[in-house]
Amino acid sequence: MITNVNNPIPISDAESVVMEVLWQRSPRYAEEVVAELAQAQQWQEATIKTLLNRLLKKGAIRAEKDGRRYRYHPVLEREAWVHGQSRGLLDRLFDGRLAPMVAHLSGQRALSPEDIAELRRLLEEIDDGK
Repeated sequence: MITNVNNPIPISDAESVVMEVLWQRSPRYAEEVVAELAQAQQWQEATIKTLLNRLLKKGAIRAEKDGRRYRYHPVLEREAWVHGQSRGLLDRLFDGRLAPMVAHLSGQRALSPEDIAELRRLLEEIDDGK
């Protein structure tokens, strides 16, 4: 598994949808991935298979031959991908600083009372750890 969270495999938004299917449950056959995404995303089979092939070429997934079919497994860990995505967002929009992002979200009323309580709890945990 790829665990380098500082340099995860770059995947597109559409590819990330395919990865979510594989992260939820794997291994999966191509037809299982197609069935789920054709219904949920209304994508054509060819589109889904193209995305699977792109992910294979990037090394984000691997394929294991099972008779005449292939079973797909994620190689890229979801945690590594999420870390890279969130770090990139933070760097691009907030100069790598978390406090301005939280201030922005609170100014936009994007934080629920539950979110605020959780942030307080997290800050207390961080404070206690020092």
